[in-house]
Amino acid sequence: MLSLHDKVVAITGASGGIGEATARLLAGRGAAVVLAARRGERIDAIARDIRKEGGRAAACVVDVTRAEDLRRLVSTTIDEYGRIDVLVNNAGVAPISPLADLDTEGWSAMIDVNLRGMLNGVAAVLPVFREQGAGHLVSIVSVAGLHGASPTMAVYAATKNAVRTVHEGLRTESTDGVVRTTAISPGYIRTDLADSMTDPHIREQTRKHMDAAGIPPAAVARAVAFAIEQPADVEVGEINVRPTVQA
Repeated sequence: MLSLHDKVVAITGASGGIGEATARLLAGRGAAVVLAARRGERIDAIARDIRKEGGRAAACVVDVTRAEDLRRLVSTTIDEYGRIDVLVNNAGVAPISPLADLDTEGWSAMIDVNLRGMLNGVAAVLPVFREQGAGHLVSIVSVAGLHGASPTMAVYAATKNAVRTVHEGLRTESTDGVVRTTAISPGYIRTDLADSMTDPHIREQTRKHMDAAGIPPAAVARAVAFAIEQPADVEVGEINVRPTVQA
């Protein structure tokens, strides 16, 4: 496997959880990282921590539902470090509930952030990857829906599986070796994802599962690093990361 010292990586949803853990791990292994999220003060603080530890890090306030924000993230990354090697699409929300609740606002939020946000990233970075002659798209998906959507998770699973389908489509369009794609699907990871769940019962149950069986976000960060570290002619298409005790 190759060193990360020559890699420049932009990460959405980097203000906490998997995104923050990925930024810290990659920077610790020598990559230059640009943290993107809506919480500007938080990503600024994380970037400062990384720099204090000798790493290279910048921050960019981004709302992934806004295509212009993703374009600005890409241009900021190039202005700061001269190129962008990897875009990690990590931003996601999960206001899950039974379909019968008709939470159409929650459905729209999941479509806009989980799917449209990823597509906005593709639209912003793909032309740059093509111009550079190389690039790597990594998306944090979910084990939800791998074997059929669980109760209350139909729309969430649908958005995540749509991302997986887009990844496969991009892979088949990129067999010239220019663009690599990796979809990483976590199970129960101890993050604040439950905070986006509007149903109080589901939110509490999810937190209990995460506390009882969840594994640290660093487990997913290591999977991201593994995929990025591969030689240019090796593509790790999909990785599932779940606790050993998760059904």
